Amino acid sequence: MAYHPRIVDRELDERLAATGAVVVEGPRACGKTTTAQQVAASEVRLDVDDVARRLARLEPARILIGAAPRLIDEWQLEPAIWNHVRRAVDDRRLPGQFILTGSAVPADDATRHTGAGRLTRLRMRPLSLFELGRSSGQVSLAGLLDGVRAAAGRSVIPLDDLAELISVGGWPVNLGRSTPVALRANRDHLDEIRRLDIANGDGRRRDPVRVGMLLRSLARNVATPAAIATLAADTGEGVSAIKEHTAGDYMRALERIMIVENQPAWPTHLRSRSVLRRKPVRHLADPSLAVAAVRATPARLLRDLDFLGLLFESMVVRDLRVYAQAADAEVFHYREKGGLEVDAIVQGNDGRWAGFEVKLGERRVDEGARSLLRLAGRVDWERMGEPAALGVIVSSGYGYTREDGVNVIPIGSLGP
Repeated sequence: MAYHPRIVDRELDERLAATGAVVVEGPRACGKTTTAQQVAASEVRLDVDDVARRLARLEPARILIGAAPRLIDEWQLEPAIWNHVRRAVDDRRLPGQFILTGSAVPADDATRHTGAGRLTRLRMRPLSLFELGRSSGQVSLAGLLDGVRAAAGRSVIPLDDLAELISVGGWPVNLGRSTPVALRANRDHLDEIRRLDIANGDGRRRDPVRVGMLLRSLARNVATPAAIATLAADTGEGVSAIKEHTAGDYMRALERIMIVENQPAWPTHLRSRSVLRRKPVRHLADPSLAVAAVRATPARLLRDLDFLGLLFESMVVRDLRVYAQAADAEVFHYREKGGLEVDAIVQGNDGRWAGFEVKLGERRVDEGARSLLRLAGRVDWERMGEPAALGVIVSSGYGYTREDGVNVIPIGSLGP
């Protein structure tokens, strides 16, 4: 099968040219190994090669022997490799020596010797709509951060297509599969997560039934700032609910394997005395995992438009994260105790920022625009700068800029 190009390809090339080793991290099945193989000159795969795994345990330095860049796949299965890679980079003093791919973050003591200056981390996520070929990319996130006004022809993603895109998700393995086959594969993926993957990184076994209960709770609370106590209480499905401390442990484990990627609060400065809420907004790595967790189908999602709207927001945040990373930016949320909420704030490392509201239908654009303009009026521009862009992201419609300066952006036209 031909390689499906990724936005992260360019960033991987740039980092290999500048650093001795690149650690590519992301949830299992998001395409890390395939992407790394496009530039690797040699490889060893610790998840499927038992001989290499034993050798890595006995003589880790021998695993590093091979043409550069050398790919070491699922390196976290033998964390001692980290220090040997660090030492080899020091000795060789050349960029682009190693690519380490991993679907879990090992315990901190496994990487206690810093890789600063020697290794750089690169996050990968499931495919965005632009990478799937379902967005024209006419409205560039990088362009919006540069102050470019939105302009795009009409893009229409009917609700039934949108429900299918959300349910199938951005997993490369689902490319070309029928929807029923993809949905079954996603449920199998989630089953592997709760039974096996959750032990990766710290080696601790956890009750798969209760992990599944927490995943369903996360799915029901996707794109909301649900507290750990709320998630724990929501697991009571005819049996005793998970204890809060247990739910917290499971959440940390799911974050370690990058299945949960919470959206942090924006560290902003305000003109007003509004009190900000700091709880993260909950997201799974891909909204399709939420669909799989509640065993839904596209047809069922169409009968629950409120839930579909939350899943649409989660999909938009996934795509914004992919595009923002390419623009050297991050994605936050904004919540006030007084009620004002803005779904996504994209802020570049140079300080430029843009605010976005996500609305399922075009009829709610005015509502989203009001929230964005209220936010712009609260932020202290002297300390944060004025917004580079404000935008309402919708499922369908034209891309344009309103008289009040708020951009209207169909998700089918948004790109890096």
